Amino acid sequence: MKELNSIKIIAIDHGYGNIKTANTVTPTGITAYDTEPIFMGNILEYNGRYYRIGDGHKEFVSDKCMDEDYYLLTMMGIARELHREQLTRADVHLAAGLPLTWVRRQREDFRAYLMKSPCMDFRFNGTDYHINVVGCSIYPQGYPAVVEHLVDFKGTNLLADIGNGTMNILYINNKKPIENRSYTEKYGVNQCMIAARNAVLDSFGVKIEDSIIEQFLRSGTADIGSTYLECIKRTATEYVSNLFATLRRYEYSPDLMRLYVVGGGGCLLKYFGNYDKERVTIIDDICAIAKGYEFLAYHALRRKEQS
Repeated sequence: MKELNSIKIIAIDHGYGNIKTANTVTPTGITAYDTEPIFMGNILEYNGRYYRIGDGHKEFVSDKCMDEDYYLLTMMGIARELHREQLTRADVHLAAGLPLTWVRRQREDFRAYLMKSPCMDFRFNGTDYHINVVGCSIYPQGYPAVVEHLVDFKGTNLLADIGNGTMNILYINNKKPIENRSYTEKYGVNQCMIAARNAVLDSFGVKIEDSIIEQFLRSGTADIGSTYLECIKRTATEYVSNLFATLRRYEYSPDLMRLYVVGGGGCLLKYFGNYDKERVTIIDDICAIAKGYEFLAYHALRRKEQS
């Protein structure tokens, strides 16, 4: 966590599958309770209600302000970062992001959504937190994950941020992002999850738990029978093949440019893709985008202070 003039800069990568801060990862599923849940663990208390966070994933929505879920998840992310520093009170500047082609249209609404209560009072895992939200920066998803490494970029580069719900595509030429060559596709890891689940159901007549599929996609293996593994592997391989076909629709040419992949989908390429490893770089730190938000916000605030 970066700090400037006693203000904590906390980055939140509001994914559909996971909420990432610079140092933590939590699935986005939320279950609300009117009374205290029987089992503890990732329990947020806010406005007289209880929320268990981490069971399952949030469904894709085209507007992250349409319900309160991402606001609640932001509280959780703040708490998890502050807990690492043994803090319960702080002035916080939030740094977050939106898919590339949504930023211009939704930036101000999302900023207002995250700052709708400048004073946040809530309890997480039995600890009370008192937060003053003093600012909020909104960035395009994906690009912040590589901003610290642009010095290594030469010529034409294509960045693919493959999340759970969307894939963001951005061209970076001579170290500069090309705004009019940025695209967002609804082709995230969740589409592969759904296809794998349906393939197992069609082939064997059984329903497989999403957690097993997710484990396989992340690690390339799971503790299930070989016939099921082969079925999921075929589906994942086809998904990655289609993913590269999508990139080619946006003029991706492996001989003319280098490809950088960030987000959870990088695991799929690593285990199920056929590509030139000399020309494709997979940034497998799932918190890389959140760290990039934090980096950009910190330096923007420093420049503002110096001016």
